Amino acid sequence: MNYPLMRRLWRAVLPAALLALAACSKVAPDFRNTSLEGVKWGQDFTLTSQTGARLNTADLRGKVLVLFFGYTHCPDICAPTVAKLAQAVKALGEDGKRVQILFVSVDPEHDTPAQLQHFVSGFGANVIGLTGSTADIGAIAADHMVYFKQTSSGARVEHTGMIFVKDAQGRLRLLIKDSAPLDDIVHDLRLLLKD
Repeated sequence: MNYPLMRRLWRAVLPAALLALAACSKVAPDFRNTSLEGVKWGQDFTLTSQTGARLNTADLRGKVLVLFFGYTHCPDICAPTVAKLAQAVKALGEDGKRVQILFVSVDPEHDTPAQLQHFVSGFGANVIGLTGSTADIGAIAADHMVYFKQTSSGARVEHTGMIFVKDAQGRLRLLIKDSAPLDDIVHDLRLLLKD
């Protein structure tokens, strides 16, 4: 048996084996909200922002993305939820610059870029409003497991009231209820920013 050769092979293989073992044993963060580790849905998408420019979420790599699907004329949860998310970003201090809130309209018929500009302007620079065609919004919502339906009157839209969070690499990591306490949202965003 060629012991010097075996020793050289062992020295070459051992570091790689230790790295692989460390990657496998990585402990998931202790999130207070629902972890979505390893899901394959919730991919990147392109929509029109409140400025009229096209925005692809892949261009936001390096930032934690917080997505909320709603509409500007929502009478109950949408504005308070976006306000809470803006508060969470503000509570992060300087780290808040590495978080981007995306408000995705589920009412593209009424939520024009101008209407979105009016809506998001009150929440701060960390909020971008997005809209698109009904087909585009439908496909993106389906890929994010979001339900929405225009009511028969056309004045309201029934929709999922959940917040989705993607890490800086664009992977979907968290599902947060719109009723989640502000402290829990801030806690989980801090964990993702350290990740």
